[in-house]
Amino acid sequence: MKNEMKISVRTLAEYVYKSGSIVSGFRTASSFTEGSRIHREVQKTYNEQDLSEVYLKTEIEYEDLHFIIEGRCDGLLVNAGRITIDEIKSTSLSLELINEDSNLAHWAQAECYAYMYMEDNELDCIDIQLTYVQKSSGEVKRFIRTRTYDQIREAMLNMVSVFAPYAKWRLKHELNRNQSIKALAFPFAQYRKGQRQLAGSVYKTIQEKKTIFASAPTGIGKTISTLFPSVKAIGEEHLGKIFYLTAKTTTRQTAEEAFGQLFDHGLQMKAVTITAKDKVCFTEQGICNKDHCEFADGYYDKINDAILDILQNENSLDRQCIEQYALKHKVCPFEFSLDVAYEADTVICDYNYIFDPKVSLKRLFDDQKKETVLLVDEAHNLVDRGRDMFSSTLEKTAFLQLKRDFKGKNENLHRICKQINDCFIKIKKQAEPSKTMVYKEPLEELNQLVLEFIDFAEKELLSDRSENSEQLLDTYFAAQNWQRISKLFDDRFILYAEVQRNEVIVKQFCLDPSYLIKQAGKSFRSRVFFSATLSPIGYYRDMLGGDDDDYVVRIPSPFSKEQNQVMIQPLSTRYKDRENSLEPIVKTLIETIQSKPGNYLIFFPSYLYLNSVLEYWNQGNYGIRTIVQGTGMGDAEREAFLESFKPGGSGSLAGFAVLGGIFSEGVDLKGDRLNGVLVVGVGLPQIGFERDLIKQHFSFEGKNGFDYAYVYPGMNKVLQAGGRLIRSEKDTGTIILIDDRYLQNKYQNLLPDVWKSYTIL
Repeated sequence: MKNEMKISVRTLAEYVYKSGSIVSGFRTASSFTEGSRIHREVQKTYNEQDLSEVYLKTEIEYEDLHFIIEGRCDGLLVNAGRITIDEIKSTSLSLELINEDSNLAHWAQAECYAYMYMEDNELDCIDIQLTYVQKSSGEVKRFIRTRTYDQIREAMLNMVSVFAPYAKWRLKHELNRNQSIKALAFPFAQYRKGQRQLAGSVYKTIQEKKTIFASAPTGIGKTISTLFPSVKAIGEEHLGKIFYLTAKTTTRQTAEEAFGQLFDHGLQMKAVTITAKDKVCFTEQGICNKDHCEFADGYYDKINDAILDILQNENSLDRQCIEQYALKHKVCPFEFSLDVAYEADTVICDYNYIFDPKVSLKRLFDDQKKETVLLVDEAHNLVDRGRDMFSSTLEKTAFLQLKRDFKGKNENLHRICKQINDCFIKIKKQAEPSKTMVYKEPLEELNQLVLEFIDFAEKELLSDRSENSEQLLDTYFAAQNWQRISKLFDDRFILYAEVQRNEVIVKQFCLDPSYLIKQAGKSFRSRVFFSATLSPIGYYRDMLGGDDDDYVVRIPSPFSKEQNQVMIQPLSTRYKDRENSLEPIVKTLIETIQSKPGNYLIFFPSYLYLNSVLEYWNQGNYGIRTIVQGTGMGDAEREAFLESFKPGGSGSLAGFAVLGGIFSEGVDLKGDRLNGVLVVGVGLPQIGFERDLIKQHFSFEGKNGFDYAYVYPGMNKVLQAGGRLIRSEKDTGTIILIDDRYLQNKYQNLLPDVWKSYTIL
């Protein structure tokens, strides 16, 4: 019996023709995105005898493979007995930039449908048509070809022959993968307390196609407790793919380590990590065209061989592995990781590849999403990250500079940038004297000018002129995002302008990202939001787009309260009292370290406060080694900071850091590497214009706006920082909370149960 593989027309075409061009940092191919609304609008123009969304299917024998290929044809047009296959594509590009061969995958899809229809109806000749629709203007451009049955059959068999090596590997891999999963045991001798409950909850959530919010304490082993049941669900054919989504590099590394443990126990699976482009770019310039980068030159001619090579030989496709094979095949490592992500069983990546409309993986089709689980690690971070993803900013100086750059070089760009700059000048006058202006309606004039700018900028970027491309590209991306967000703008957003000396900034600010987070994730089979600090759970379920019937699980801490010695120093750290707080904070720190020598982390709500205490601290001579978190620390500096926390050292160590920063979560300092944590303040975000807008929005919605804008995000940082201390059943240490508000009921209710047996200093 031959090996059977069912594939969609689009999957076949996209694999065979990963065509497009990587130009100045953006793929023109990725601009061709399916838009169901635009499809329907085109289909409404069909004649009465024409058909739309026609299901077609064919079966092809090739070597030892039996292909079942199926899909829905956008349009089947009938004119005087002549048949035309219509393939509709929406694009954000100017239609002037699209020619007949802009994307061969689009022709390939039409040819697949033509073959199916000709086979079923014994036709000798057929027309195939590509219909491109410009998403903003609605302008239409069509290309048409006439093909004989022999030509279409040859094209179809060529696609199958190109796809066949991958198909053979995929069928063999899935068999080996599923057999290895069935034999796979939990990679530790026994479950920690609470791990089995969490793993069971995740498996049930996947099995029942649900969403779960899981609050599980730090140190329980959440990563393996969510990955293991997800892997098992693939073996039971409930799932086809896992996305492990993180906010920080450290948590990505934790996921890679968990897979390493599973691989050591026999798992045969492909897990790829997507690393940010600026970190993996071989040229370190980020200019993606063949004139500047040999790894962009001929990318689409080399990529299929590179993908098959890495998949046949590796399981852990981490950054080092991706770079190794990218060098071997001379392909861009970042684009390579994206293309591999579509074929891998598991993708470890940042939140934005699923939730951010700017960079989400566009070629994930709905049928693939239905077989995919989203594991959202440290899900509390997704609230503010969601606000950032769904917000958009434009700045006056960018357009003023471009106006100057293109004077006498590109009159259209010069003119449109001048008009936008003039629009900003009007906004500046409106905002005076308060320097801020909130608008109740969209700025339609600005929005229209931005659309025109995008059109002219695309033409310039795709031309041979590149001397001004970096500034233009950055502004182009900002304009694209502005236009994209303007389509999402509703009462969950607010539009405001801010004047900063000669700069004018306009921002579409997302106050409540919950709806858009939900929309981005709703097509997936299951969503698992988990964190040690989803408290209060109702707030996070609300802000992450949850429903009342979603599952909620709270895993109690496996650690005893005796492992934490918790103390509260009722000292005011409010802004007006900070000068008076410096001496008692330093005194508390000295007394704590001298009475119990060891390694300590001291967290502050801001760098300003940290530096004020540090200055006072440095005036003394305490013989305590001190290290300080700096702004914009690179990977090597971060590693050096953490490496300073060594067990059993001869002296004590005080590490000064900021709440919500790189060292306050996702850091694992086990045993004597960390003996105490001091948290200064209750973590409230700095009172400011945007936070007050959030407060006003949720107050108007009938919720406690101050808590939503300040208290819950602030206390989350506190809980994360304190969670660095106890990482295993053997860890012990001291937590000191420095602020009198910790004695108020509101803040007491947000403390973990194991912290509530505190003493007051």
